[in-house]
Amino acid sequence: MVSFNEKCYAVLRKVPCGKVTTYGALAKAIGKPLAARAVGNAMNKNLYAPQVPCHRVIGSDGKMVGFASGISKKIKMLKKEGVEVKNGRVDLDKFLFELK
Repeated sequence: MVSFNEKCYAVLRKVPCGKVTTYGALAKAIGKPLAARAVGNAMNKNLYAPQVPCHRVIGSDGKMVGFASGISKKIKMLKKEGVEVKNGRVDLDKFLFELK
C-alpha cells in the first residue's frame, strides 16, 4: 500500500520547472480534497528533494507559505526556475500547473 506522503510525492513530480501548484490542488489530485494541511506535513517530511520539488507547492492564494529551509530559500529557488514572485506571491493565472 502506498502511503499518503508517497502519493503526494508521485503527483508533485509532475509539476515542471517554472510552474507551481497549491497544497489544496495537490490534495485534490490525490483524491483527498480536504487534506491540504496533511500535504503540507508531507512536504515538510520530504526526504527526496530536489527530485520531489516541494518548493513548487504554495498557498491557494499564491502566497509563499511553509518551507523547511525558509521562505527566502523557497523564493530564491522558484525565481531561479523562472517563476515570478512579487511581494511574496506568485501569479497563479500565469504559473499554476493544472494537476489531473
